[in-house]
Amino acid sequence: MRALIEAAFDRSRTVLLFLILVLIAGVAGYQAIPKESSPDIPIPVMYVSAVLEGISPEDSERLLVRPLETELSSLSGLDEMEAHASEGFASVQLKFEAGFDADEALTDVKDAVDRAKPNMPAEVDEPVVTEVNTSLFPILTVVLSGPIPERSLVNIAGDLKDDLEALSGVLEIDIGGEREELMEVLIDPTVFETYNLSFDELVSQISRNNRLIAAGALDTGAGRIVLKVPGLIEDAQDVLDLPIKVDGSTVLTFKDVAIARRTFEDPEGFARIDGEPSLALEVKKRSGANIIETVDAVREVVARQKKAWPETVSVRYLQDESEQVKTMLGDLENNVISAIVLVMIVIVAALGFRTSVLVGLSIPGSFLAGIAILWLAGYTMNIIVLFSLILVVGMLVDGAIVTTELADRRLLEGASPRDAYRQAAKRMAWPIIASTVTTLAVFLPLLFWSGIVGEFMKFLPITVMITLAASLFMALVFIPVLGGMIGKVQPMPARQRAAIEAAETGDMSQISGWTGTYLRVLRSAVKAPFATLVIATVLLVGAFYGYSQHGKGVEFFPSIEPEFAQVQIRARDNFSIFERDALVRRVENRLLGMEEVQTVYARTLSEGGARQVGADVIGTVQLELDEWDERRKATAIFDDIRARVADIPGITVQVQQEQNGPASGKPVNLKLLGPSLDTLADGIATARGLMEEIGGFTNVTDTRPLPGVEWQLQVNREEAARYGADVSLLGQAVRLLTAGIEVSNYRPEDAGGDGEVPIRVRFPAGDRTLERLQDLRIPTAQGLVPIRNFVSFKPAPKVGTIIRIDQRRVMAVEADVAEGLLVNDQIVALRQALEQASLPPGVDFRFGGEAEDQAEAMSFLAGAFGAAIFLMFLVLVTQFNSIYQAILVMSAIVFSTAGVFYGLLLTGRPFGVVMGGIGVIALAGIVVNNNIVLIDTYNDLRRSASRRWKRCCAPAPSACGRCS
Repeated sequence: MRALIEAAFDRSRTVLLFLILVLIAGVAGYQAIPKESSPDIPIPVMYVSAVLEGISPEDSERLLVRPLETELSSLSGLDEMEAHASEGFASVQLKFEAGFDADEALTDVKDAVDRAKPNMPAEVDEPVVTEVNTSLFPILTVVLSGPIPERSLVNIAGDLKDDLEALSGVLEIDIGGEREELMEVLIDPTVFETYNLSFDELVSQISRNNRLIAAGALDTGAGRIVLKVPGLIEDAQDVLDLPIKVDGSTVLTFKDVAIARRTFEDPEGFARIDGEPSLALEVKKRSGANIIETVDAVREVVARQKKAWPETVSVRYLQDESEQVKTMLGDLENNVISAIVLVMIVIVAALGFRTSVLVGLSIPGSFLAGIAILWLAGYTMNIIVLFSLILVVGMLVDGAIVTTELADRRLLEGASPRDAYRQAAKRMAWPIIASTVTTLAVFLPLLFWSGIVGEFMKFLPITVMITLAASLFMALVFIPVLGGMIGKVQPMPARQRAAIEAAETGDMSQISGWTGTYLRVLRSAVKAPFATLVIATVLLVGAFYGYSQHGKGVEFFPSIEPEFAQVQIRARDNFSIFERDALVRRVENRLLGMEEVQTVYARTLSEGGARQVGADVIGTVQLELDEWDERRKATAIFDDIRARVADIPGITVQVQQEQNGPASGKPVNLKLLGPSLDTLADGIATARGLMEEIGGFTNVTDTRPLPGVEWQLQVNREEAARYGADVSLLGQAVRLLTAGIEVSNYRPEDAGGDGEVPIRVRFPAGDRTLERLQDLRIPTAQGLVPIRNFVSFKPAPKVGTIIRIDQRRVMAVEADVAEGLLVNDQIVALRQALEQASLPPGVDFRFGGEAEDQAEAMSFLAGAFGAAIFLMFLVLVTQFNSIYQAILVMSAIVFSTAGVFYGLLLTGRPFGVVMGGIGVIALAGIVVNNNIVLIDTYNDLRRSASRRWKRCCAPAPSACGRCS
């Protein structure tokens, strides 16, 4: 390192030009580096989904889930497999071990699905494999609303989607609340009986007459003539003109027996913002695109398009993640500027203006050099990187202060600026390197943090290590060279000169202020080392004992004031979508116009749409709150919300604030695994009883099936054969009463490039009832036969979604905890109660969600802290060549950790596993820096004194004035 410093001073102009280049590259990198909210990381999760309309949950488990599980369970690197079987749908979630190869895993999953498909029903739709990644999460939601016809709003949203997807930074747009269009052909059931129509005749006539036939070409010798038979359906009238049946000279067409109309799918949900019907366009960003520029471009396109819309159409923006990035960037810039100003004020007071300029330059220099390296390495500016840069700003000046302070001493002793700064850099090179390396060592183990949390947090050590390495070069190369060019002797402040003289003579009475107080306390402590050690030990033990007895415990992530809240409306009943919407509207109307709430976004969910939030959730109301410093505490607002809706009968309302950290769902997540649904339901009842006894659990929900009835149509195959009927014929009849039979597709001119509209034949709404099905007569070889002749209708309890984890059935209980209580404490109490309780035979339990993530994080951070301590100890022993001095320096870590717990006791806050753990690890690397410089200076003074003794006093001690 000394050779590098000498070379730098010999080529000082080259170093200066290189510094200017670094600063320019840093500014360019800061402007050009892609800015995004969450880091774009490979999430080790994939989904396999399969659809077979009308299938029951039990059949979905038996026919869809189990074949998939059989093949997928053998995948290498698979950590956990969770399957969901529900009505008409099955999905299998695959969670792989951290560090997996996404491309290889995706290929293996697709191969396994291909092997499973022959064992699944032929009618099942092609299973879809979905790879989860952060690009699939929206960065902005554009909500369109207004009192205009649904089709007009859909057309506006569709046109806007096309324009937004043309932007370079936009990956895709999903429209929430949109209903698919269809051509509906309504036929009265009595028509089948009157005209003796068969289902095959009805279906085939449309499909066979909706074709474009290229009939070839004729070469006439005088030219070539291309022939075609245009038969594509273009509108409803084309359907009505199609023939169904011919009897002699009479042709029966659809317009004689049916009504054809272009409409929308039956509603499966509703969406409103501030009470107006709405559509939500969820904007997803391309990987590596700048989130701020992308959101600004989206807003610009919307503003331009809005000029052509009806005045009644309003636009709202929700969940704008670019605002968070802008806030973090603003905080970063403010922190850098504030740090420079504060450092310069302190250094001006202590060392003078020129020195303060040099030290202040090390902050933007290191900062911009680090950003330039991140940019060149292909990283993005995300919230973790921004947090890391804010964290590291205060660490960038330590080395520069030490170097410039020693250089000022040399200047006062008569050295030239060039020699002073060269000597200072060479003298303090190894202490500064050691202090920097110890800080880097504590962050190094964080690079090996596994899991999704680790994938997110790995950007912290990378950013810190790069920036601190840049600060090392600033302190030992750039700042000394620049100081040698502009530095000059400055008069020492009187207070500093008095402190130095008093320290040399031992007369502390001449020193006043904080410096004098410090020196007097230090002198007293040095004179009484045993008493000092006893006091320090008592304070140390008191910190740990006091926090264990009176502290607030442990939490996964700190709780902060939320910007959003979600009101979940739950009801355990078998409601139709319109009944659900009526209940959601009652809650929504109570919240409209509420102070401290900016927007009210309500969604009514169907049973299938509530899979992700709970089977009993009939709707959600998302609230955007005012800024945290302009309103009451969120807990007070939530209590107000509960009071407003408490008297609405038949529903339970739960208020959820936005989640902090990577955990999702409620913090308490108890999973019961067992052989059957009945035993699991009993286990859930037992667990909920224990939670009531313990107390402190709120918003408790579980995944037991909702009460309801399903009708089972049991076919007597022998009787059906006598009438020439079969299950396929019965299925067509049932489909006409439910979703209808999709017979073909057509492409109207206004549907766009990918706008295929299905043609669906079904009974009118008034005839889609269970009674009508029971009275239905179907055409067979024996004529019209009532289906009652060979079908019996039996009610049975309705089965909800069946959940399986690692090929075992599972039910879960989720809950929040009451204010003032800690999740960890509640889980420990519940775990102990479950271990002592008698669960049904074959039922096991385990905790997931936050408890699982917290346990993994605590285990890793404890190991990382141990590894960091060992690496630091290794560096210190190398630096001092003394185990005793290394232990002495590292004792500062123990005492500083005690200070952390005193701070938590005074502020009344719990210890955060992730943020607190990272803070302690970072603290360990910081607190040893001053001690390294102190011990190194002590060793240097002892070596100098030893040399003076050998040179001056050792030959004749009695003649030496100093010794005598």
